[in-house]
Amino acid sequence: MPTDTFHFSAPVTADILIVEDEPKMAELLKTYLTAAGYASRWISDGREALPQVRSRMPDLILLDIMLPGCDGWQICRELREFSDVPILMLSARIGEEDRLQGLELGADDYICKTPFSPREIVARVKAMLRRQRSFSALPSALSIDEDLHCASVDGVTLNLTPQEYRLLKALAATPGRVFSRDQLLDKLHDDYRPVTDRAVDSHIKNLRRKLEPFFDGRNVIHAIYGVGYKFEIVEL
Repeated sequence: MPTDTFHFSAPVTADILIVEDEPKMAELLKTYLTAAGYASRWISDGREALPQVRSRMPDLILLDIMLPGCDGWQICRELREFSDVPILMLSARIGEEDRLQGLELGADDYICKTPFSPREIVARVKAMLRRQRSFSALPSALSIDEDLHCASVDGVTLNLTPQEYRLLKALAATPGRVFSRDQLLDKLHDDYRPVTDRAVDSHIKNLRRKLEPFFDGRNVIHAIYGVGYKFEIVEL
């Protein structure tokens, strides 16, 4: 994985794209992000989101759901077809189904705007970028060789089944991102054989067991209740 993907040099530590149709809220977010040391740019029309990302890839996207032109659900879905950029979805909708839908579409986090707390949003942004930054140092420890179809930690090859390799490759490519079981099922086999979500749980259990000795017994694949799994190394 390239080490120059993320930018954390002072005074500006990251480039944040705000996709929000309420000008006052967007300006408040920009003010708080600037105070935290982040550069930010704002667009209000959902149709501009994908062209903006393609022309200049941000380090993170704050994505509202209810947008003119194209809603946040569709933007998130299309973004995940070509980019793993971290996405924090913003919404006035507080239902659990909305939160789960956002995570299943590929959002990394979801926060309700009611009540609106720009300080909490900035704290979430910091946490998401910190996770990405910590992973940027991982290639020296965790290596995934697509040509040989294998993975290793500190030069020691992991004894993975093809299914475990595919799951690790998908999860570790975007640390912190939550994958639903259905999304992981699609990664398990390339011959479209029928499998159940129980198969995902079984392979994840075995994969955890094989990884833990290399990470001081820590679990690096976390279950997200009602959704699926994510890869994340929690600092001790």
